Amino acid sequence: MRRTTSVLLSLSALLTASALTVPSAVAAPRADGPAAVPAGWEAVDATALARITGEKDALRAPLAAGDTAAAAAEPELLAVQSARNSRFVATEKNYAEPNTGVQRARSTEFGGSWESYAFEWDEATQTYALRSLANDRYVAVEKNYTGSAQNVLRARSTSVGGWERFVLYYNETLDRWALQSTLNGLFVAMENGYTGSLQYALRARSTEVTGSWEEFVLYDISA
Repeated sequence: MRRTTSVLLSLSALLTASALTVPSAVAAPRADGPAAVPAGWEAVDATALARITGEKDALRAPLAAGDTAAAAAEPELLAVQSARNSRFVATEKNYAEPNTGVQRARSTEFGGSWESYAFEWDEATQTYALRSLANDRYVAVEKNYTGSAQNVLRARSTSVGGWERFVLYYNETLDRWALQSTLNGLFVAMENGYTGSLQYALRARSTEVTGSWEEFVLYDISA
């Protein structure tokens, strides 16, 4: 699996996390308002994404020992790694409602479908929808959640609307990526300071890309 620009949590550990708790600590920096295009970053369309992910010097992420489930046919199939904690984003499909499918940067290795996403480009809106291969659901921003869970990302939708659309940005100098929700205009951040079951959760809550909180590395998981 190539990087486009390590041990998994056990399944038993995931199953025990059947209910999410509201985290006691809120990660900084926090911002609530419309976001502008970040300086040094460019919005990336499907053509540019295919070009960057197809470059011969793109890296491949490490597979868990003995895992052979990573191969995929299309270059838009990607794994997402947080630049903040160097962990891969995974879909917590075994979490209980109302947080089934929450997105967390918690895997130290790429293990397969839990950490796999299809980045589906829409020409009309010039945005991407992210479909989790773990449960075949689209990632949505939970704008109506309250407290520290507001704007958390969950793979829970069977169709795509404003809740599920994102603008993808690339910084060539940093070789990093950022995601901006079209629902609230805010950038996706990884909550490294949270505790409990929402530790490392992804939330669309930043008005700008301030650093590694909002920065990600993409890995091509095609064959």
